[in-house]
Amino acid sequence: MCLHFNFSGDVTAQIALQPALKFNGGGHINHSIFWTNLSPNGGGEPKGELLEAIKRDFGSFEKFKERLTAASVGVQGSGWGWLGFNKERGHLQIAACPNQDPLQGTTGLIPLLGIDVWEHAYYLQYKNVRPDYLKAIWNVINWENVTERYMACKK
Repeated sequence: MCLHFNFSGDVTAQIALQPALKFNGGGHINHSIFWTNLSPNGGGEPKGELLEAIKRDFGSFEKFKERLTAASVGVQGSGWGWLGFNKERGHLQIAACPNQDPLQGTTGLIPLLGIDVWEHAYYLQYKNVRPDYLKAIWNVINWENVTERYMACKK
């Protein structure tokens, strides 16, 4: 099926599409990042400049993990926990977004690490115990990918 939309000049129709674009487009963006943020050989800690930035902005890697985990557990309903880069301040920040809201489009932060906290991400293995999922996800974080994202956004 091929759909064709001609919205030229129809601002009302364009505005009416915004919720669908935010939800579906955000879902695509978020999951595209999420899948690359994971690796069966992941876990541990980042290295180099990313680790130093985490220590600078959060005090320690453990404190960073605690804060991102808490923000992710705290999402009401479905959503995402994020480590993002604030380009204006040159610092890392933690944020949570509801539903499929994309981090950069809604907060301006550049996404580095996203944690999907929709139930579909963990229900089969962890049932409705989101904290257990969040404890385990640190074992599969692909820190090389997160570091690549961090280095790219610093340029």
